Amino acid sequence: MNRRIPVLIVVLAVTLSAQDSQPKMALSLNKAIEIALAPDGNTRVQLAAEAVRAAQARKAEARSVLLPNVDGSWTARSFTQDLTTFGLQIQVPIPGFAIPSFVGPVDVYDLRASATQTVFNLSAIRKFQAAGAQASASRLDTEQARVEASAQVGKAYVNAARAENAVATAQANVELAERLFALAKSEKEAGTGTGLDVTRAEVQVASEKQHLIAAKEDRETSRLNLLRAMNVPLDLDVDLTDPLNYTPADIPDAAKALEAARANRPDLKAQSTREHSARLSYNSAVDERLPSVGAFGDYGDIGVQPNTLRPTRTVGVSVKIPVFDGGRRDALRAEASSQLRSEAIRSHDLAKQAELEVRTAIATLRSADEQARVSLESVTLSTKELEQAERRYRAGVANSVEVVDAQTRLARARENKDTAVYRQRAARIDLAAALGDRSLIAQ
Repeated sequence: MNRRIPVLIVVLAVTLSAQDSQPKMALSLNKAIEIALAPDGNTRVQLAAEAVRAAQARKAEARSVLLPNVDGSWTARSFTQDLTTFGLQIQVPIPGFAIPSFVGPVDVYDLRASATQTVFNLSAIRKFQAAGAQASASRLDTEQARVEASAQVGKAYVNAARAENAVATAQANVELAERLFALAKSEKEAGTGTGLDVTRAEVQVASEKQHLIAAKEDRETSRLNLLRAMNVPLDLDVDLTDPLNYTPADIPDAAKALEAARANRPDLKAQSTREHSARLSYNSAVDERLPSVGAFGDYGDIGVQPNTLRPTRTVGVSVKIPVFDGGRRDALRAEASSQLRSEAIRSHDLAKQAELEVRTAIATLRSADEQARVSLESVTLSTKELEQAERRYRAGVANSVEVVDAQTRLARARENKDTAVYRQRAARIDLAAALGDRSLIAQ
């Protein structure tokens, strides 16, 4: 029941939005992931859950071969028969009496229960074990889907947070450009500036306003992508409570990270389980050559009238010994052997892919972390440069070109800082996904 709480929160928030356009749903990264992982959340998680149900049904189907099978029947039949068709010609040495060759009609009523039970069938046992392994692999696939959905929502959230920062940065750049535009006009009115200085400042204001418009569009698109990843209504109004701030990354050693990935990644475990299932299926195909033992029996009432039925029964044991089936078992064994080799190839390839993802994520995170630190320093230095350019311009020892250049560099430094911090957070999420650890995604 607790897993449905986030979805109920979303429904409540949508209701509030419909009643009043002002309230917003406070949305943290943890809450966004929790909503996506709810039973009716992210589509990928829902499909993985359905795959588990299908695998469990196949397991139950394979188990049914090993369990008793009981049938009930009620039969009423009427028949005639010509005994001569069976080669029967009965001669009775009694004058004036003869057994007729045509018999019937005869009415027979039969109420009966029949049961069969597999006593020993190693091939069926292996099939049941293989189906159980497939069900286990499907459950691990569900956990992998949850990891991937968490990473998808996490990256969508930090991208939306980046877009929020980009709007704030663009707004700050517009305000800066307008302040410098006002400074250029005042300098012209004081006789220390020129009309060209005013025009340059005005062009810069227009340019920064264009960046602001583009940033707002990107913010809206990023929010929609986040809501789609969470599988909630796209008109839901949310307020992101986790800002996109830089925190130094803890970059793990590659060898230890690979060891953790091999131990934690659900897709590696699922593939190993599928390979085990393929091996059991191959053994099942081989074991079809072995004899199987079954028990059978029935009990019921039979008679020519419903009120004259008498009980009868049949019990027995059967041993089935395969002799020749036209090559069917050989074909099944060859197919199962090919599937086993295919799963072994997939296991090897997935292990290499996991190693590639871990090593790539570490390299990307290391680079992104360094870029984020440098971008913060660049903002600080660009701010100082602009302050110095303004003082020089006010003192009349520099023209407006120097101020506009410093202003442009500060604006781009702020944008680069937002992008670099986003890339660092996204790289941390990618590394968490590569390690198969959902708990690290929201950190």
